[in-house]
Amino acid sequence: METGKNSQTNIVRAYQRYLKLQRGYSANTLDAYQRDLEKLLTYLDVEGKHVLDVKLEDLQHFASGLHDIGIHARSQCRILSGVRSFYRFLQLDGYRDDDPTELLESPVLGEHLPEVLTAAEVDALEDSIDVSKWEGHRNRAIVEVLFSCGLRVSELVSLRLTNLYIEERYVRVMGKGSKERLVPISSKALKELDLWFVDRKQMKIKPGEEDYVFLNRRGAHLTRTMILIMIKQQALEAGIQKTISPHTLRHSFATALLEGGADLRAIQVMLGHESIGTTEIYTHIDMSTLRQEILNHHPRNKKSISSLP
Repeated sequence: METGKNSQTNIVRAYQRYLKLQRGYSANTLDAYQRDLEKLLTYLDVEGKHVLDVKLEDLQHFASGLHDIGIHARSQCRILSGVRSFYRFLQLDGYRDDDPTELLESPVLGEHLPEVLTAAEVDALEDSIDVSKWEGHRNRAIVEVLFSCGLRVSELVSLRLTNLYIEERYVRVMGKGSKERLVPISSKALKELDLWFVDRKQMKIKPGEEDYVFLNRRGAHLTRTMILIMIKQQALEAGIQKTISPHTLRHSFATALLEGGADLRAIQVMLGHESIGTTEIYTHIDMSTLRQEILNHHPRNKKSISSLP
């Protein structure tokens, strides 16, 4: 039976602690990483290999096996990404001197371009919302904040009043891995929020829910499913033929900036993406630069830029 720091069981436990405490991953993400790692551990057990003795060719055989048993290419990429994370940890924590995954290739995925909406289509989406209903201004604000700030739907539902810096025109966003970022917010989004706040003040809010920006009719914060249903329903009413979701508005945010000439690195920062090996190049982009990228290149700001401080 294995004992000591270098036992496979203890190594896996140390990796799990690393993901939870240092990477700040959620319970669902931790489970996903563990399930993918278990596929590798099962393979190594059959081969009689310890994780510390693995070489590149072992991992190449493992990857080939994933293909042979019919696992989809996208799932193969996810599993191999988890394997790379595991061996980077082993090197980082001194278990190994090398990283055997450095030359490990993932299957090539066919190009899939997500649907995006133009600014005119976003306008049509918002115009289709009946503001005479109690949730009308709320839904317009949701669409506009998603488009103007590029938030994930999970970030939107957890957005709090204390995250809004109205005077400075920034939103503080808690992203994946508990990573915070500041994103400029457009005048159009602030206007829609102001209209929603008039209605929000008339609501009876559940205890503990007072700081959430977006609430349902019972005074509790929204769920991702609620927003997905709303967006799809409004797309139908607006006559938009594309298959869209809340994430479509995030893609549209990035596409609008990129087509307007914004710096790609700035867009990645504003989206809250973290890319292994390139994270350092983002650190020199200060907030004034990020703010200017949105002011200069996002369609929601081009018309009103001269009026902003």
